[in-house]
Amino acid sequence: MTSLVGDTTPLLNIMQKLRDPETGCPWDRAQSFQTIVPFTIEEAYEVADTIERMALDELPDELGDLLFQVVFYCQLGKEQGLFDFNTVVERICDKLTRRHPHVFEGLATTSTDEIKQNWEQLKAIERSERALDSVLDDIPLSLPALSRSIKIQKRVARVGFDWAELPPVVAKIHEEIDEVIFEVEQETVDVQKVQDEMGDLLFAVVNLARHLGVEPEKALRQANHKFERRFRGVEAYAQADGRAMNEHTLEELDGYWDSVKQDERNK
Repeated sequence: MTSLVGDTTPLLNIMQKLRDPETGCPWDRAQSFQTIVPFTIEEAYEVADTIERMALDELPDELGDLLFQVVFYCQLGKEQGLFDFNTVVERICDKLTRRHPHVFEGLATTSTDEIKQNWEQLKAIERSERALDSVLDDIPLSLPALSRSIKIQKRVARVGFDWAELPPVVAKIHEEIDEVIFEVEQETVDVQKVQDEMGDLLFAVVNLARHLGVEPEKALRQANHKFERRFRGVEAYAQADGRAMNEHTLEELDGYWDSVKQDERNK
């Protein structure tokens, strides 16, 4: 069977040529670890978007773009004598093998929960070996805020800092809403305090999503898609009426919105 490294050799060669100091691409030669990060994040989101749209025929192209980001970092690492593509492959192979003893070492397991528990124990050992002081130490600051919130909450829940029942989770949301309203109703509104309270409210909503087993980032993306789809429907109704959007009253636009929702239910 052809090795993974063998399969990727043409791509690695292309990357090396793009970075050639004399004959390479000026844009690629100018990049660094830091400048590539925004493109990596963008490509990851494009992969997620393709999957959510079930445009699986587009997925190989998007995955290729994401793989190219990995190869780019590996080329930069190789040039600086830090690591190369083989290093990355070896590290992930070692990690996956180490974290799946029930597959590679014949460790007996009886349930998915037990496998998950073993996984968390192994990760905890790895964190202790890296001399981390807190269970929160290695959560990337660059994660999207919603994703980082749920990761923080999952980490602290593992050490017992979590509600066992749903009612206090919901009550916390109502408490945070009240605190937001209290701040915005002050005679002199402190924008920073409003922002702080809104952050607490969003964090509490993410906590509810976690308790319900909902991925908040995915849920919000779906809500964005749904709103966009329905608003385009409102625009279509407004156009059919022969008037611009801003020539309609809010009540009329709300009526179009209700019609769009009814159209969806009738499909």
